[in-house]
Amino acid sequence: MKALLLDAEGRTANVKDVPRQKPAWNEVLIRVKYVALNPVDSLYVLNPLASSGRVVGSDFAGVVDTLGDGVPSPSTLKNGDRVAGFLQGASSINERPGAFAEYLVCPWDLVWKVGDEMRLQDAAAVSLCGLTAAQALFFRMGLKAPFPWPETLALTASSEKQTDVPHSTLSFFIYGASTSVGMYAAQLVRRSAEYSGTTVRLFGAAGPKHSKMLKAEPYCYTSLVDYRDHDWPAKVLSLTEGTGIDYAYDCISEGSTVSDTAKTLAPSGKMAIVRSREGGAWTAQNLTVEPSYGAVWEGLGEDVQYQGMYLPASQEARDFAVAFYKWLSEGGELKPNPLREMPGGLESIMDDGLTLLGSGSMKDRDTKSEKEWMKPLSAEKIVYRIAIK
Repeated sequence: MKALLLDAEGRTANVKDVPRQKPAWNEVLIRVKYVALNPVDSLYVLNPLASSGRVVGSDFAGVVDTLGDGVPSPSTLKNGDRVAGFLQGASSINERPGAFAEYLVCPWDLVWKVGDEMRLQDAAAVSLCGLTAAQALFFRMGLKAPFPWPETLALTASSEKQTDVPHSTLSFFIYGASTSVGMYAAQLVRRSAEYSGTTVRLFGAAGPKHSKMLKAEPYCYTSLVDYRDHDWPAKVLSLTEGTGIDYAYDCISEGSTVSDTAKTLAPSGKMAIVRSREGGAWTAQNLTVEPSYGAVWEGLGEDVQYQGMYLPASQEARDFAVAFYKWLSEGGELKPNPLREMPGGLESIMDDGLTLLGSGSMKDRDTKSEKEWMKPLSAEKIVYRIAIK
């Protein structure tokens, strides 16, 4: 089969022929139909952690080809089912293959069945960023999830003990509202409010060109501020009549965004981020609360060596991921991100898709090209078709 393999020395990736994997007892072999690109895919190709030869890429959607011998019959999975999920790819030192290939293997309970109403290319854009948002909201900050899971585990999911203070009305702020994670976070805040009977005032920071989209279904923002305004934190505070934000989620976590987002918090407010302090993308001193962070890879239930950190395998995080994907399989309401469907397949990912995403910083996306599909990326998810049939 063909796969996109990391060339760590050259800081690039190339399509090569590699043997097709066989599913272990608890895995399924999937024929990949579509893959979606995430900033971590380009970050760790251009700034490699892994050694050469690793299959890169994370998000995928495809069709079940073969079930491992130990996949339980109550799983309801069968050959031919349409499924989606994510793998770690070359985003760690650990030797685990990624998703940018014609076939892949994945644990059976870490894929979700794609409903007939959803296209596979849309499903490919959900798994990693959707779980990232769900982990931050429910697993780390303690909002009520719209699906069952052992909620007491939220008490151990962050460095500080979570305290559930009853709210009839709460405020939630998302910096980077038009990012992939931000768009899923807004929807999950709404699902949480519907499930718990809580009224939510949802505030966000984004570019003005996305305001109409973000104020409409399925995001339904109460108010938005322009992230380019130097005084946007003060504007957010004024929207809360000076009381501050109960929950904040910084979906960029670069430069001053963490400290600026923290300025919007109420005295007892909670905050989550998408990039760790150890990674060095942001610095902030004298924060009133240390932001909650965890890598989405924890949901895979494996040890992770990642950005100067060692994250031990977490059964709790894996159980949460299984519950989230079960919710999606059963029709959990989560609209996929808007897509940019790119021409070409595996051969085009390196030169086009990963170039559009840059080397990991939002400021490093200034591509110059006459190709229509290479225009600057904003509020879209890049997807590629892998299988023709």
